[in-house]
Amino acid sequence: MLVDSHCHLDFPDFAEERDAIVSRALETGIGWMVTISTRVKTFPRVLAIAEAYEQVYCSVGTHPHNAAEELDVTADQLVRLAQHQKVVAIGEAGLDYFYDKAPRDAQAKGFRTHIAAARITGLPLVIHARDADADVAAILEDEMGKGTFPFVLHCFSSGRGLAEAGVALGGYVSFSGILTFKRSDELREIAAHVPRDRLLVETDAPYLAPQPFRGKRNEPAYVKETAAVLAKAIGVADKEIAEITTDNFFRLFSKTPRP
Repeated sequence: MLVDSHCHLDFPDFAEERDAIVSRALETGIGWMVTISTRVKTFPRVLAIAEAYEQVYCSVGTHPHNAAEELDVTADQLVRLAQHQKVVAIGEAGLDYFYDKAPRDAQAKGFRTHIAAARITGLPLVIHARDADADVAAILEDEMGKGTFPFVLHCFSSGRGLAEAGVALGGYVSFSGILTFKRSDELREIAAHVPRDRLLVETDAPYLAPQPFRGKRNEPAYVKETAAVLAKAIGVADKEIAEITTDNFFRLFSKTPRP
């Protein structure tokens, strides 16, 4: 049994066959999926999907690309929305200096707002970090000094320094289909050095389909491909990586009921 800890089932890519997508995941042995919020104003759509499927849960938050649109979102608002039984995480929030779709000060403000909500609720913050390793690490260290909070560095593709900083602060590291790409040797080396009790897998679907599906639309069923490569990278069997990442998921996403 595996968990897709990060996907976007509300995206238009899945609109016409969402039932089939979820069914394929379950048939493949993906027991749970977390569909991730990218805008608070569209959160009701995300929540409706989580409510429609027993095995699907969700987060609430604002992606850094959209930070400038939702600077009025408060930690208290996030906390209130997170009261719903299907909401098991805060985010995704963080910093993206690759696309820079929102001003960096807006991204940082949103990031800190989401950290405050994670601290209050005890729900894990799903962190998006791209080309912003030093600033992400600095904000995490600064905010952790104000009070601890759980978090995961999602779709990890950053450098070893951020992985080590995240783990040192108590965070988890989640790997996507990028881990399977031919040129991802360095990323696989980083994964091999992440403590086993901090590893997660995800798809980030509909993006970043793993080998052998690269270039196609991604979906939760494909998380098994990433898990297989992660197993090889750390030197364990596929069954063991499933046990490791599933146990880690329920430890971090502790609001999700485990059968």
